Formats: sequence, structure tokens, C-alpha cells
Amino acid sequence: MKILIADDHNLVREGLRPFLEELDPNVEITEAASFDEAYEIAGQSQGWDLILMDLKMPGMNAFDGLVKMCEAHQKTPVVILSGHFNRHDVLEAVERGAAGYVPKTISGSAMVNALRLVLSGEKYIPSAAFQDTPESNDDSPIGRNATSKSMSDGPLSRLSDREKEILGHLIEGNTNKEIARKLGLQEITVKVHLRNIYRKMEAANRAQAVRIALQSGWQT
Repeated sequence: MKILIADDHNLVREGLRPFLEELDPNVEITEAASFDEAYEIAGQSQGWDLILMDLKMPGMNAFDGLVKMCEAHQKTPVVILSGHFNRHDVLEAVERGAAGYVPKTISGSAMVNALRLVLSGEKYIPSAAFQDTPESNDDSPIGRNATSKSMSDGPLSRLSDREKEILGHLIEGNTNKEIARKLGLQEITVKVHLRNIYRKMEAANRAQAVRIALQSGWQT
């Protein structure tokens, strides 16, 4: 697997490496500190599996860099990284070709799961993008939120309060063991709840359950 990370902060690039290595034991990671450098490196070889780009790094020129990279590498998912969350930016990034928008403030496990979703051919959009709150409209840091969710109709309405709570942790990228620890449950109990969630949502797996939840207007 070949991954290109483009971010003007060395600490960010180095910090991402351990999580990207979880995606594939033989992952080959290449770094760039600006859009121009990333674009040049990406064009020097073929077969990129994933391109991660900071939205605010030098040379991006808002979304122009994203569009240019997506047009040059149409078969490669391009994911935007951002230290701040803005719903308008998230939706515009996806409309302009991004395969996902990943806040740098989410947990490492959540980031890994988000990227796995992208690599499976899906798009990753933070659940907060569907909120109508100040945090979803302002350019402010986004943190993780594990509160119980409720929807009045659609597949989410079929879930119990406990199942919605577990689904919330699932969307954040938590493992079964992490969910069990946070909720004070046995791991086998979490697995049983997840089976019920998949059945009620008509989802085949975790990734599909997350996608259905987001498309159904998952709100915090």
C-alpha cells in the first residue's frame, strides 16, 4: 500500500505514521510539506492507494489544490485533514472530490477506521457535519462526543437508547473492547448489541452501519 501525507507540520506527519501503519503491514508512506511538493511527488509514480492533504498547508489555495489533485489522480481517494471543523468546508470538500474529511482532533483508532472506510470505497464525513450547532458552522476545533443519539424516523428510530449509544461510539471509531470499557459492559454484550444494530439498520458490517447512520442524518 502506498500512502502520501501532505502537511506542513512535521509533528503531524510523524504522528500519523503509527496509525497509517495499522492499515497495512507493508505500507509505504511518503511525506510532503506543501501542496506543490505533494503534487510533484504524486506525479512521479503511479499506484497511490491514498493521499492525505492538510486543507490549510501552503499551496492549497483553499480547495483549488484538492480539485487539482483529484483530477490528476482520479482512481486514488484523496482525503482532507484539518485541525478545525467547519461544516461548509466538509461539504464543499466532498462536493469537489474529496473521499473524506478527517479532523486531526479525533482519536487514532477513529482515524484508522475512517481511512479504512475510505479505502473500502466509501466516503467519510464526520457526524458533526449533520448537526445544526455552532460547532458545525464555525471554524472551531471538533472533539469526540459519545452522548446518546436519537432520530424520529428512518433506520435510526428502530434502535434502543443503548443501541444508539453504542452506535455513537462505533461512528467515532471505537473498538468493541473500547466501547465495553467506556460503557461498563462485557465485550460479548457489545457484540450482541452490534448484531442487533446491524439487523435493525439492515447493515452488513460496521462500515455499512456507519454509512447508513450518516446518510440518515445522525445528530449529536
